[in-house]
Amino acid sequence: FWTLLPSFLLVALIAGIRTMSGAVAIQRVSWRRQRAVDFRAVQGAMTVDGLGNLVSGLAGTVPGTAITTGVSMTELTGVAARGVGLATGAIFILLVFLPKAVAVVLAIPDAVFAGYLFIMLVLLFIVGMRLVIQDGIDLHRGMIVGLAFLAGIGCQYGLIYPGYLSEFAGGLLTNGMTAGGFIAILMTLFMELTETRRTRVVTLFSPYALTQIRTFLGRLATRNNWDSAMADRLGAVVEETMLSLLGQEEADEKRSRRRMQLVAYREDGDAVLELVVAPREENLQDQLALLGERPDEISAEREVSLRLLRHLASSVRHQQFHDTDIVTVRVKINGVRLD
Repeated sequence: FWTLLPSFLLVALIAGIRTMSGAVAIQRVSWRRQRAVDFRAVQGAMTVDGLGNLVSGLAGTVPGTAITTGVSMTELTGVAARGVGLATGAIFILLVFLPKAVAVVLAIPDAVFAGYLFIMLVLLFIVGMRLVIQDGIDLHRGMIVGLAFLAGIGCQYGLIYPGYLSEFAGGLLTNGMTAGGFIAILMTLFMELTETRRTRVVTLFSPYALTQIRTFLGRLATRNNWDSAMADRLGAVVEETMLSLLGQEEADEKRSRRRMQLVAYREDGDAVLELVVAPREENLQDQLALLGERPDEISAEREVSLRLLRHLASSVRHQQFHDTDIVTVRVKINGVRLD
């Protein structure tokens, strides 16, 4: 048991990463207009995957996993309706009880299936690369992706210590996806441990806490040798982000019960602010993208906050989960955006 446990944990972890990446990728190819990823759906996919593995374990059978070729099929056909997915799942369940139908599928010539698989994998690779570079690719991200890809290819085709890897953990790392995922995990942990020290403060999620936040940002600016204009700009970014997230319909009494964690650090010459707050319905990142296209849906006062935020910040990323929202705002140290 103890000999096999690390291998099973590693496989479960990498399968979880595969499920998460598949849930993110399918969202990217399912919408006509690009949207921010809804991580509540990713959480749902992880929950279903975990429950499926639990049931498989109790039944003593092989657990399932996310089939990422569905992303390629959606990209190729442009069909992403939820009803089509439900119908496909129902057909798969029926095929279990129809052995002749399964035999017909298995009778497909190897050359035909190889051609189909080649096209699906090429499309999947393109979607994966788009996911990697869509938010820009820096040195750290490039190192993680590059080393994981090379490790996966090398282990899959026996180019990296084949004799040793074939014996390690029952040959677990001879699989390219497992080896690449393992390297990506190790590299990510290493980058997290060696990155710039982060400072944080926990306050009320309310405009009444802006004085405390500005004091915190002033100390941050002093420690990084930024001028007072940069400190004021960071304070304005946090203020406009909070006002955009709060919404005009919330009462002061309700706001005082919510708390916010503000994390600030310096990365690649920019100031990065990360706000962790209670969830809201609308995605701030999508609202910024739609700003000016549907003015009737955004109040004038809130539109001012969104426009100021878009002007002051170089990028805004809003990740929505069931129990929390994470807004990451990147601010250029020198100069402001003019668009």
